[in-house]
Amino acid sequence: MNIRRASCCCGQLVVTCKGDPVRVSMCHCFACQKRTGSVFGAQARFKTEEVTVEGRSTDYLRIGDEGNRVHFHFCPDCGSTVYYRFESAPEFTAVTVGAFADPKFPAPVFSVYEDRKHAWVVVPEGAEHMA
Repeated sequence: MNIRRASCCCGQLVVTCKGDPVRVSMCHCFACQKRTGSVFGAQARFKTEEVTVEGRSTDYLRIGDEGNRVHFHFCPDCGSTVYYRFESAPEFTAVTVGAFADPKFPAPVFSVYEDRKHAWVVVPEGAEHMA
């Protein structure tokens, strides 16, 4: 069984995930662009029962375009977002792919909010697309 560790920049907030992600996706919405400071956000969903969190986090509640309530957890010391949970799907925990610091991490298979995607961003071949 794969065991993956993700952490914030300073290492204070650590998430350990057992098994493979249920889905890896990339989101081009403006909120993810602002949250990450990049042109998209990449996240891997794991079953919550296979996720262990160590360290302190600050919770930021964001209400999405369609009313979904998402709790983003970031390190109160360095500010890195490490994981988040959707109130509508508590059985899953999304972990930011960059927090794994693993260039061999599986590529996204799902791409959302592509109508807000920067023209020069390339979505991995074979990924499912959603405007």
